[in-house]
Amino acid sequence: MLQGYLPILILILLALGLAGLVIVLGNLFGPRRPTPRKLSPYESGMVPFGPAQRRVDIRFYRIAVLFILFDIEIIFMYPWAVLFMNLSARAFLFIEMLIFMLVLTVGYVYVWRKGGLEWD
Repeated sequence: MLQGYLPILILILLALGLAGLVIVLGNLFGPRRPTPRKLSPYESGMVPFGPAQRRVDIRFYRIAVLFILFDIEIIFMYPWAVLFMNLSARAFLFIEMLIFMLVLTVGYVYVWRKGGLEWD
């Protein structure tokens, strides 16, 4: 039963091993010549001005969370679509997706009515 996952486990172990090896070799053999210019802060090709930590308006966080909430549905739709084409129980899967989309639509309407999508 677990033998189907063995190639994936080997791939993950190889990727982690290679990443660890690259990090260790870089730290062991990489040049270390700190200069005041290298240690100075750098931001987008310019010397930064102002404090490094600034307050960000809550509207950015709200929009980001709503985007993530409503964007995750695509992650659930892709496997559903793959299964939908290969299974004979298509009616059940179709009703299941309709219920899922109904829940998402109710959530979207709720956020819209509460003004969560307004920027003002």
